[in-house]
Amino acid sequence: MNIALAHDWLNQMGGAENVLEELVEMYPGAPVFTTIYGPEQMPAGYRDWDIRTAWLNRAPAIHTRHQPYLPFYPAAVRSLDFSGFDVILSNKSGFIHGLRHTSRQLHICYCLAPTRYVWTYGDYARREGFGRWLGAAISPLIGGLRRWDYRAAQPTPPGGNRGVDHFIAISRDIQQRIKTYYGRDSVVIYPPVNTDRFQPVRSPTADYYLVVSRLIPYKRIDLAVQAFSQMNKRLVVVGDGRDRAQLQAMAGPSVEFRGRLPWSEVVELMANCRAFLFPGFEDFGIAPVEAQAAGRPVIAFARGGALDTVVEGLTGLFFREQSAAALAAAVEKFETLSFEPSVIRRNAERFSHHRFRRELADFVAAAWESFAG
Repeated sequence: MNIALAHDWLNQMGGAENVLEELVEMYPGAPVFTTIYGPEQMPAGYRDWDIRTAWLNRAPAIHTRHQPYLPFYPAAVRSLDFSGFDVILSNKSGFIHGLRHTSRQLHICYCLAPTRYVWTYGDYARREGFGRWLGAAISPLIGGLRRWDYRAAQPTPPGGNRGVDHFIAISRDIQQRIKTYYGRDSVVIYPPVNTDRFQPVRSPTADYYLVVSRLIPYKRIDLAVQAFSQMNKRLVVVGDGRDRAQLQAMAGPSVEFRGRLPWSEVVELMANCRAFLFPGFEDFGIAPVEAQAAGRPVIAFARGGALDTVVEGLTGLFFREQSAAALAAAVEKFETLSFEPSVIRRNAERFSHHRFRRELADFVAAAWESFAG
């Protein structure tokens, strides 16, 4: 089984790149095909990989400002040459699933999300602060990209040169979106979390609540800052981003901003917090699993991947309205309950990177055996 990996773009770090790093370790020597690659934006270790880019990689300022090139990504993806490979495993949140291949090649798509820019453009535009005029101007373009994206997600036709043979979803929420937007069935294989990094401590200090996040609008850290300022309860916020100044301006004296911290300090804060807060709507959400690996309960907004990773009443609590008042009410309820760290830790182990590698390798091998028949 000669395998190639495919990834949307390599100019920033995030959850998609964490998955890609696992795939590279699972399939050493497999080349990584991508539209663009900015070595200066990525970890130094990536320079040891066999990374093959599209012509779009030569566009001016593409590594630092890739959003204006949105209309060109489908063509760039289709220009990638996968000749000679048996299996193509794409790691997708954008357009990479539209890659060209023959009907004699197996394409498995690990879907982080159906392409947000086309299916939920309104939410994306609000999140990124785009003006109303821009949305109106590019509405026809979004419609065209949506039609392309749908066609690219359909099964490979006999003799065809693109298509997705199997979809894998990262959560039940993404599984439903694949069905809604693409009309395709999928299996769920949760993404990898380094649960080995975190361990419960014997006597946590537990005198503060914790947020670890990029400080950007859709993470909804504002809800936590408002709620804890009003309740005058201690909240520690780890992370940075364009919302930091605004969040600090609204924060009361009980809220501390620590900025970016080394992993050793994050691990210690996780293990000693009273509870971890997760007020945003995420496709999966790695941080709540990390907190549970440290034996700490999670208070989360009841949508998206949190519904897969948090067991209400056992490893944490949900609040069902995305508001500061609902979060505050959940915190008050939380303080009347008790949680067992060892039980919380066991739940987190369901999402370990060891489990991810085993489940994904088994799926790919079985799919190839059936395909090659």
